[in-house]
Amino acid sequence: MAGSGEEGLYSRQLYVLGGGARRLAGAAVLVSGLRGTGAQVAAALVLAGTGRVVLHDRDAACTADRAHQFLLEDSDVGRNRAEASQRALTELNPRVAVAAHIGELSEDFLASFQVVVLTESSLEEQLRIGDFCHAQGICFIVADAKGLAGQLFCDFGERFVVDDPAEGDLVCAAVQHISQGNPGVVTCMGAEDSHGHLFCDGDLVTFSGVEGMMELNSREPVPVRVLDAFRLEIGDTSSFSPYSRGGLVSQLRLPQVHSYEPLRRALAEPKIRVASHEELPRSHSLHAAFQALHAFRGEQGRLPRPRALADAERVLELARSLGAQQGPLDEDIVRAFASVSAGNLCPVAAIVGALAAQEVLKAITRKFLPLDQWLYFDALECLALEGATRLTEEDCAPTGSRYDGQIAVFGATFQEQLGRQNYLVVGAGAIGCELLKNFAMMGLAAGPGGDLTVTDMDTVALSNLHRQLLYRSADISKPKSVVAAAAVWRMNPSVRVTAHQNQVGPASEPLYGDDFFRRLDGVVSALDTLEARAYLESRCRRCLTPLLDSGTEGLRGNVLAMVPPLTKPLGPAGAPGDGTFPLCTLRYFPRTIQHTLQWARDEFEGLFQLPAEHVNRFMEDPAFPEQLPAGKALEVLEQVRGSLWERPRDWQDCVRWARRHWQSRYHDAIAQLLHTFPPEHETSPGVPFWAGDRSCPHPLTFNPDNDAHLEYILAAAHLFAQAHKVPPCSDRAAAQTILRSVVLPPFAPQEGLQISLAEEQEEAQVPADCRRLAELTQDLVQRREELVGGEEAQVPPMEPIHFEKDNNIHVDFITAASNLRAENYGIPPADWLTSKRIAGRIVPAIITTTAAVAGLACLEVYKLVWGCQDLSCYRNSNLCLSDCLLLRVQPLPPPTYRYGGREWSCWDRLEMRAVGADGQEMTVQDVLDWLQRTHGWTVTMLLRGHTLLYDREEDEETRARQRVQRLSENLEAAGEPRQRELELLYVCEGEDAEAEDNRPPLLCSLP
Repeated sequence: MAGSGEEGLYSRQLYVLGGGARRLAGAAVLVSGLRGTGAQVAAALVLAGTGRVVLHDRDAACTADRAHQFLLEDSDVGRNRAEASQRALTELNPRVAVAAHIGELSEDFLASFQVVVLTESSLEEQLRIGDFCHAQGICFIVADAKGLAGQLFCDFGERFVVDDPAEGDLVCAAVQHISQGNPGVVTCMGAEDSHGHLFCDGDLVTFSGVEGMMELNSREPVPVRVLDAFRLEIGDTSSFSPYSRGGLVSQLRLPQVHSYEPLRRALAEPKIRVASHEELPRSHSLHAAFQALHAFRGEQGRLPRPRALADAERVLELARSLGAQQGPLDEDIVRAFASVSAGNLCPVAAIVGALAAQEVLKAITRKFLPLDQWLYFDALECLALEGATRLTEEDCAPTGSRYDGQIAVFGATFQEQLGRQNYLVVGAGAIGCELLKNFAMMGLAAGPGGDLTVTDMDTVALSNLHRQLLYRSADISKPKSVVAAAAVWRMNPSVRVTAHQNQVGPASEPLYGDDFFRRLDGVVSALDTLEARAYLESRCRRCLTPLLDSGTEGLRGNVLAMVPPLTKPLGPAGAPGDGTFPLCTLRYFPRTIQHTLQWARDEFEGLFQLPAEHVNRFMEDPAFPEQLPAGKALEVLEQVRGSLWERPRDWQDCVRWARRHWQSRYHDAIAQLLHTFPPEHETSPGVPFWAGDRSCPHPLTFNPDNDAHLEYILAAAHLFAQAHKVPPCSDRAAAQTILRSVVLPPFAPQEGLQISLAEEQEEAQVPADCRRLAELTQDLVQRREELVGGEEAQVPPMEPIHFEKDNNIHVDFITAASNLRAENYGIPPADWLTSKRIAGRIVPAIITTTAAVAGLACLEVYKLVWGCQDLSCYRNSNLCLSDCLLLRVQPLPPPTYRYGGREWSCWDRLEMRAVGADGQEMTVQDVLDWLQRTHGWTVTMLLRGHTLLYDREEDEETRARQRVQRLSENLEAAGEPRQRELELLYVCEGEDAEAEDNRPPLLCSLP
């Protein structure tokens, strides 16, 4: 059954949060403090579809808020922050009730919420509200960002039930064998990629469909112990019946109960989440620093002045006196933290706010383990940048501009430098929206000479709206880049932003050539394909342009920095599986729901796309099959014949066709397979055919009152009608009436039918029946003449239907077709959303991950703007919000190699200005002489790509002709366009075998 409109909007998020996401619509959340962090929390919750979000803030918005609070407009300065933010959030998702509260946070008021989030509260208010929430069972979160550091705390009460503690689909594997013993050993079948099962020690599993050892099918869940990639121990099976065949072993996740300490107690005895034990001392120092900052504010009535040494030392004294730290206090961290704690950075607010919002979603959906209980984040490595270390209190003093929060950290001169940047953002999807929002807040390209280019070929779709911040429902079908650029300009009219609708690839090199990339200060990518990512990396690598690459999948995300010449190039990403399966597996021996869904995708294409395309082409040009191999031509013409002879007159004919097709696929085909290979069939004496990776199927019997059967008929009939341009209908009762009147002949098996049992047999070319081909061609030509009345067809007679993952009818068919096939083979079915995800190859996505990843990327932009040449200051980041883990590590240095007696970096290249003394382009001989003179290398071969410019092995006449040619002559003769710069390859005398792929490229600049 098709998903609802809500599922269409939130489908990518539902794949992350699971069934618990349906609790969001009934939840009420309070977000107190509407500066940068609070705005990020509130926006994420509104986009996610939380039922009621109440905003609380007692202060008025100021000019400096405009550099981190993206919900405000210039006209909102002077208004209450909560009331000003309410309008923007309501526009963001009209389905969510957004309210503003500017009064006290009384206990009566707090009691109506399931979750309370504090982002700008004093420690006294945190303790008071934390005590109340703990006593009342209200989930309580503190999220605070100060300068370059952030703090997150969660208290979900004394008894919080987590329904599903882990991410990802439940693990399932087909059983190959189960031993009788203590312990019994389960052997699982290997998948097509030769990987084994995915179970872990301690996983609880159940069994279904096991024949022979049937006691396992009704057994309570049992824990497993992993022996290897294919075997599991499951406990005592010695008294069970011998295993015969079949069965599935499936993971089961049970709810978990967790208990949390109230804030008052957790302050003194903190449990801090860290990615590694080495980070714990740093986090404990930040724990003390945040408490000391509260004490300083209570004492002075303000935050420490930026870069004021006396204020930083006072915070350090308070940290020492509080005695709150566990272990030794890192005084340098406390000083650094205090010196910029008055700053407000949009990227830090995005990271802390996104992490906090994900904890709110955990509280509501009860999906994933909540944070236990503290998390600290910092990017204090930014203060070690050359130039940042010399900043003074005067450099960072407020100027009255919107960027004062950023100036407090990096100084006014740096802000001017940000405005002069020239950046390219490739992709305006979920991550791209968050990057552009941050850039607008930061003031990137908002000054003289600055330019921000965003390019994306796509248009806004409904499913984008729950996680792509810059788009609204009115923007659906509009170009993403154009809408995003307009949104950036509204957030910060000073940003010079340009929208393109181009793909960055070989076809667009005339627009995005070497000159374009060399003018850029950096490129930030938010691409969703490995091919596009690899191409962009190659362009940046060639032009020595810094690249920040980011990506997400569900609650996991990463940011990789490529900074020439400091870091290792990104290199090829691990290629995912291509999702293909052997044809014999799909046709006869499916084992998993992935097999049946791929089979259903193939059915969709074979029923509603290819026949229509072939009919239309035949009606236009009846001779086109002559261009195909005989075997393929016969297959195509059979499809054309079937479509032309089965043309429906009305919707009732479409229902009858769907009923016949149902019978053919789910009864007759299976009955024929069992006739050829009966259940008791043996491949050799004592070796059953239906064993191992072959599950014995059973035919289905049609029942018009069976919902699964009827769903298939309705979806198939609708698509068949659409393909034949017949008005469809969705009347279930009428369809059932038609179905009850359909009488089909009984199944009659074919004798001697050959069924391929291996991929090689499937791929073998079937000899074409030339006589049948000729007869079929003649019949179809005659039929065509009858249809067009002797005239050329003016309108294609059929409508090819291409599968669209966001079309509900398409997914209805795929789901029904797959689940019926799964029922044939005893495979557990998949629900509509799961079928849509797998068949549509949809990557799960959620706003919290994209916001955090974009924030992490923008922290690296700060370093690029500084022109940082210290590798230790850069970070690659990996994020896993399901476990609230953030790992930031220094990128690897570039690899080196030896060539020509010296060591080279992968970034090194030879550069020569290929202009002779006469001002003309150099000849090949000039290049050979330059390499000999400059490096002492005797060149034996010179190439540009596959074009040979010089080869010492040629005869003297050929060599002489090659040497006098100018560099671009051979290229023009080969049909290649003239370029201002050529990259040449060379082979030198005396090279060893290892040098084949390890030599610095030669770049020649032409006049």
